[in-house]
Amino acid sequence: MELRSDSFADGDPIPGEFAFCVPDPDSHVTFARNRNPHLSWTNPPEGTESFALICHDRDVPTRPDDVNQEGREVPNDLPRADFFHRVAVDLPSALREIADGSFADGVVRRGQQVAAGPHGCRQGLNDYTGWFAGDADMEGKYFGYDGPCPPWNDSLVHHYVFTLYALDVAALDVSGDFTGAAVREAMAGHVLAEAGLTGTYTLNPRLIG
Repeated sequence: MELRSDSFADGDPIPGEFAFCVPDPDSHVTFARNRNPHLSWTNPPEGTESFALICHDRDVPTRPDDVNQEGREVPNDLPRADFFHRVAVDLPSALREIADGSFADGVVRRGQQVAAGPHGCRQGLNDYTGWFAGDADMEGKYFGYDGPCPPWNDSLVHHYVFTLYALDVAALDVSGDFTGAAVREAMAGHVLAEAGLTGTYTLNPRLIG
């Protein structure tokens, strides 16, 4: 099974239209178009009953001390963790393509709030739900896809890993406001194949080519 995109090539930077934020000369960052990128795949294995799709940033700082602080940078040797940007399950087995902008098109303050997605899929909560908790303007349930917005002073370029899983079940055993971690756990023993695609993104002016 192979996963590809017309929006960016594997290993290349993700264009700003598919990000949550883009650089701003006055305020460091501003909201972007926040469209989900195009994805397509081929050759799923025999017996595939559904697909699950996860996008995670593998480079999120594990301590907030230096994040978005003037005159400082998040050090590149700081331990990093996963941050889920997209969680979708029960994508139909006949599906082979997701159009750009079909799942997300614009920043929605307080989140999309709706778990039901295109093609009859179910969407889980992404980690902006926790990130914005307690923010009077942004707090809410962020289902589905919301794009990159790494710290604008991070010394690392972040890597966003899109992973498609071919599953042997038509409906994954998750319910309620499920998360990426819950999907990973529920998929155990049901994955027939997986394919990945990685894009990079930074908001640090020093690292932007």
